[in-house]
Amino acid sequence: MRRLIIMMLAAVLAVPMTNVSAQNLSKAIKKEYKAKMKQLKKEKWELYGSARTLDVTLAKYYEALDANDNVREIMGNAARFKSKTVGHQSAINDACRTYAQQCGSTVKGRIDSDLASDGLDVSSEFDHFYAAYERLVEKEIQGELQEKFSIIREIDKEKGDPVYEMQTYFIVDEEAASKARIRAYEQAVKESEAAQKMATKISDFVKAGFE
Repeated sequence: MRRLIIMMLAAVLAVPMTNVSAQNLSKAIKKEYKAKMKQLKKEKWELYGSARTLDVTLAKYYEALDANDNVREIMGNAARFKSKTVGHQSAINDACRTYAQQCGSTVKGRIDSDLASDGLDVSSEFDHFYAAYERLVEKEIQGELQEKFSIIREIDKEKGDPVYEMQTYFIVDEEAASKARIRAYEQAVKESEAAQKMATKISDFVKAGFE
């Protein structure tokens, strides 16, 4: 009996953790997960700052994305660094900057489109507002980013010391992030006369996010 139990335990432990973690994913997401896992292994990425395996961590990440329609992923990059701590912070900063640029582009597109529909061409008057808004979103969003995992790989050596590249992946809840966007908008609109004239409409664009 004892031998049978041991054999059963061995069989269970022999099943890859990836299968257990990935089984709850939808068919489309599971396909994306497998392709991403294959790419990461081929490119020799390793999980940074975690005792878990990359397979399980990535599966959990896709599961979190698949479970909520109100979230989006943001990835930050850091390249050519020797200190892993410095590289990690650089990747976080890059993710904040990426999100801020996406927010700025979305609001700019909506304002420009709205002005064009009214036969107006005063988009240059909003340049200061767009720049201020992106800068402030970048500052405000960090508290709303949910870091999920980081991956790292060695890309070079300088004087015998390894040089690394890192990618850090985040999930952003748009409902929570809207508070950061609104705080940024409230500050940015004070710096732009043109934006103050369209304050209510711009506020609606900011609250809408990426819809």
